[in-house]
Amino acid sequence: MTTDAGAHPITSGDPHRTVEAVWRIEAPRLIAGLAGLVRDVGLAEELAQDALVAALEQWPGSGVPDNPGAWLMTVAKRRAIDLIRRNERLRHNLAELGHRLETGAGEEERPEPDEIEDDLLRLVFTACHPALSMESRVALTLRVLGGLTTDEIARAFLVPEPTVAQRIVRAKRTLAGKGVPFEVPGGGELAGRLAAVLEVIYLIFNEGYSATAGDDWLRPALCEDALRLGRVLAGLMPGEPEVHGLVALMELHASRSAARVGPSGEPILLLEQDRTRWDRLLIGRGLAALRRAESLAGGAPGPYALQAAIAACHARAVVAGDTDWVRIAALYEELAKLLRSPVVELNRAVALSMAYGPEAGLGLLDQIAGEPALKGYHLLPSVRGDLLFKLGRREEARAEFERAAALTRNGRERALLESRAAAC
Repeated sequence: MTTDAGAHPITSGDPHRTVEAVWRIEAPRLIAGLAGLVRDVGLAEELAQDALVAALEQWPGSGVPDNPGAWLMTVAKRRAIDLIRRNERLRHNLAELGHRLETGAGEEERPEPDEIEDDLLRLVFTACHPALSMESRVALTLRVLGGLTTDEIARAFLVPEPTVAQRIVRAKRTLAGKGVPFEVPGGGELAGRLAAVLEVIYLIFNEGYSATAGDDWLRPALCEDALRLGRVLAGLMPGEPEVHGLVALMELHASRSAARVGPSGEPILLLEQDRTRWDRLLIGRGLAALRRAESLAGGAPGPYALQAAIAACHARAVVAGDTDWVRIAALYEELAKLLRSPVVELNRAVALSMAYGPEAGLGLLDQIAGEPALKGYHLLPSVRGDLLFKLGRREEARAEFERAAALTRNGRERALLESRAAAC
């Protein structure tokens, strides 16, 4: 195959795979850069998709350019010029965009690294804007920042593809209709908006780490997408302790993935896992991120850093018996003061039972059993069943495990709970 100078030929049997791989890497920065120009996330994605189509048409014959991201950006901006000429609403951008392309003398545009990072950060905050529902934030974030297709998002969350497509379309319309500015919030608004961004990323991770429905206990691809987004955000906002806290938490949890499922995909609980299968590289990365978070927090760690500190206690224990449960119980107490969440109290009950005996944990469970947020939450009867089992109250434990099995929507988890009920 002959190629133009400065291009790399596509030699794989499926040239579309090569283009798609490049797209997955370049899409977030491409969309961010275009959104910075046209101030419309939906339009930016359409222009980026046009550039992708051009690549699919040209690269199999001409080869992959040395800088595929710059090639895609140049093509997309030329599409923007064509569109602007036909669109009065964006006419005021024509002179600036035309000047940039003309002064480039036909060369591929290579934006400054700082400019790319600024646009990427703006895109993060725009995709996670509070004007959108949480489902829309997740879908749009995975689409424009994760580079996932609508089909991939639908399969990950076990919803029909048209549902995901509608969420993304509605999200773009909402952002455009409300005139949401393409910017990083400033002043007092930043903390609240950053918390919303972190919540979206952590929700994506948790859906991969403990799937709420379906037949799979783990969906590793979602965990990887969330980790990638978290690492990008940490690079964009290196001075924010909670960003590093979230990355630490995800790294430490992800380190256990290989040990969390058995040969047939069945769940393996934390205390029964083979810790030699835990990923030491991810543990090292997680502990380093935790140190950064704690250093930046200056003695006042936030919720994600506290949860990462709890995960670190498990990571440092070579065997389950070495776990510092007293320390974990104290960390959960700090976390409960910050979040005032019944779910945190549920986890604290587990830690108290491990540190001071099942009666201590059961006492806290009895205090929170009536919380509305825990109604229908399968882990409440699951934990209660475990503590009752340890106290020798087998019939009560069996009833709790059966109730938990009826509440969960995950097939693997249901099978585990049913087996624990039978063991009673």
